[in-house]
Amino acid sequence: MAKMKIKKGDLVQVITGRTSDADKAAARGLEAGDKGKQGRVLKVFPDTQRVLVEGINRRTHHVKPNQAGGAGGIEQREAPIHVSNVALVDPEDNKPTKIGYRVETVELENGRTKQVRVRFAKRSGKDI
Repeated sequence: MAKMKIKKGDLVQVITGRTSDADKAAARGLEAGDKGKQGRVLKVFPDTQRVLVEGINRRTHHVKPNQAGGAGGIEQREAPIHVSNVALVDPEDNKPTKIGYRVETVELENGRTKQVRVRFAKRSGKDI
């Protein structure tokens, strides 16, 4: 299984799926989708290669009332989306980008050096 390059807290954009343009979707008789929307990653599921993104892939969930004071009703919750359907947003130009890794040498306080892997946006070359 490949390593997931998307981490919790990253700003990502949905790159595949239904269109997010409500006018186009209504003209075709569809609901507006999430393609093109951006959100923060709330949780990462490496076993299933999915991520939970804030405000993306919302589903209706029916909640039963309970005696502990929880009122029942219908609420909207985010559902996980496959990591291949999202791309990291480049911090420089706010467009989707691929993620790269490079090894940098960092000098420690005691004079020793250490090699560290750093994620960077391939579009602009800027560190993430």
